[in-house]
Amino acid sequence: MKSPIAFVLIITIAILGAIVVNLMSTVSPALAFAAGAVISGIACLYAPQATVTVATKEEEPPQSKTIYVGNLPYRANENDVKSLFGEHGEVFAVRLMKDKRTGKRRGFGFVVMAAAHADDAIDALNNNVYGERTLKVREANDPKKREHS
Repeated sequence: MKSPIAFVLIITIAILGAIVVNLMSTVSPALAFAAGAVISGIACLYAPQATVTVATKEEEPPQSKTIYVGNLPYRANENDVKSLFGEHGEVFAVRLMKDKRTGKRRGFGFVVMAAAHADDAIDALNNNVYGERTLKVREANDPKKREHS
């Protein structure tokens, strides 16, 4: 019993044991507390061990894949791309890249969607015409970590 709840439980049992022992005899309160602590310690040794499990999400989050989408029309926004990919499966996020100086879209982005549907979306949308442009859709590469030398 190493959790804080178990520690509080042992202290509570020790105090109750001290009160009971103190009421039953004319023993000093310190000795009664010590007797209560010993009795509760023995009770904890022979009592069945209760395991405390921390409840996590009952459902694990679905696996996701990040998909690169290139050659997007500059007028396409996140909602447009989300609805386009949403026809092929659950979409978790859409990030369209913008130029840092001008704030205009650069014509490519990334879609995070359920892994079960990602390959279907890639097959269906790669080389497909959208907004008078031929999309380039593939699984995104893992971002490269920059090494500082």
